[in-house]
Amino acid sequence: MTRGSLRAVAALVALGLGAATGCAARPALSARSDRLQVITTTGLLRDLVGQVGGDRVDVASIIPDSADPHTYEPTLRDARNVAYAEVAFSNYALLEEHSVIKTLDANLPDSAVSVSLVEESVKYAAELIPLVENLNLDTVWLGLRAQGEGARLGARRTSEVLLSMTGKTGPGEVYGYLTGTFGNTEVSFDSADGFDAATGYRDDTVSLPADAHTHLSWAFTVPGVYTLTLSAALKVDDTARPVSLGRADFTFAVGVDPAAAGMPNAEVLNQGHADLTANLDEQRLEVRYDPSGGGEHTQHARAADQVVIEVPAKALAEVPAGSQYRFLGRPGSHVYQLAQAVLGKHVHGEIDPHLWQNVRNAMAYVQLIRDTLTGADPDGARQYRDNANAYLAELEELDDDVRATIADIPPERRHLVTTHDAFGYLGRAYEVRIAGFVTPNPAAEPSLADRRKLTETLRTLAIPAVFLEPNLAARSATLTEVAREQGVAVCAIYGDTFDATVTSYVQLMRFNAASLRDCLRP
Repeated sequence: MTRGSLRAVAALVALGLGAATGCAARPALSARSDRLQVITTTGLLRDLVGQVGGDRVDVASIIPDSADPHTYEPTLRDARNVAYAEVAFSNYALLEEHSVIKTLDANLPDSAVSVSLVEESVKYAAELIPLVENLNLDTVWLGLRAQGEGARLGARRTSEVLLSMTGKTGPGEVYGYLTGTFGNTEVSFDSADGFDAATGYRDDTVSLPADAHTHLSWAFTVPGVYTLTLSAALKVDDTARPVSLGRADFTFAVGVDPAAAGMPNAEVLNQGHADLTANLDEQRLEVRYDPSGGGEHTQHARAADQVVIEVPAKALAEVPAGSQYRFLGRPGSHVYQLAQAVLGKHVHGEIDPHLWQNVRNAMAYVQLIRDTLTGADPDGARQYRDNANAYLAELEELDDDVRATIADIPPERRHLVTTHDAFGYLGRAYEVRIAGFVTPNPAAEPSLADRRKLTETLRTLAIPAVFLEPNLAARSATLTEVAREQGVAVCAIYGDTFDATVTSYVQLMRFNAASLRDCLRP
């Protein structure tokens, strides 16, 4: 189908939607415009494209300002805008919710150019920072992973890897679940209600993008040796038949000596970071891990029958009060718990995706955007070059100003505590130490444990202010309450989004630098 016919279909769909909903809003992108039609995933990328494209482009973002790119669910109107686009820019490195990427890739015309800025910006000297998981737990942190790109199997970034629990042996029940940022729970695996092959194990299945991993809590009701049977399949797209990636039994020693598993030559995992992994390239299930606890751990891999995962006696925990934990048992009863370490649904890859918090990385984005627009619209090459050069000069000045502003803060007071792990690039580029972010442990009483840890951090480092992203205010109760109790200021900082106060990337970085200076400096 040609781009023009795709646009005609999208226009008809849009007209139908307008008639059905009574929505008369003028669409941002149009088949009738003489300008280059560009779609971005976020408002921040929309601003960068607008600075380079000027009046030669129409640009719209899928994710609206003030929305969270990690959780936003696209609408049919978003899909319609994508269908009109000639160029698309996503940040990716798994920043955006998978549904945003699926909407982009499924509706983008075949003739359109699509660029993932994180992956391509390294050619323009962007600096990437590996993600490092929370190292504070004294048991193994265990998640799920889809390893590899699966190109041989036809996998794309919109493909899904389905990890299913299909069986269990052992003396008690086992649960795998997520605790969300509002304290709600989402149960992924539940042996208590059986495993239903007739539904394709639908109720015991987790979906992941290719080359991603996710956090999970694991709970076992009684001590003993367990085996969990997992199978995996790749679903290339919504219409394709799943491709098997294998099946394996994973062994857990719960509250007992790992020798009880009867696997004398197996490696015992009892610390750091590990994932039960579907390997797309090898079409098998395995365990990937790093005993030191970092996120970059793909070099360590073992077959499932070569590993025993220890859930030690010290992992015994009380079931918290609250109906959301009722599936684990009565409040106050005991389970053996491997906590998910980081609060909330948190699917990501190995690279911190928030590159723009270092202005030099935003400059790499701008150069990549310039060259992409030039390739799509050669007649505009001179204008794109001139716009980019002017904006790069502005960003050069911005980088100097941000560095100078933050340098006004005494080094011993440059500690950043916030609700969201989005400022690693800012910390590295401008010498700000990331002292912490709110990550309650869901295995026990989250608020009490987090209050103690956060209170101790504020006292020990004599931190004068904590920082809250305006669009994440609903997640900040613990941070703001402890700050108030300790007489610590709560100041604003912007991570992923704009609002009525901050409407451009330059404003965002200037605001953040000024907020850090004004709130941390004596």
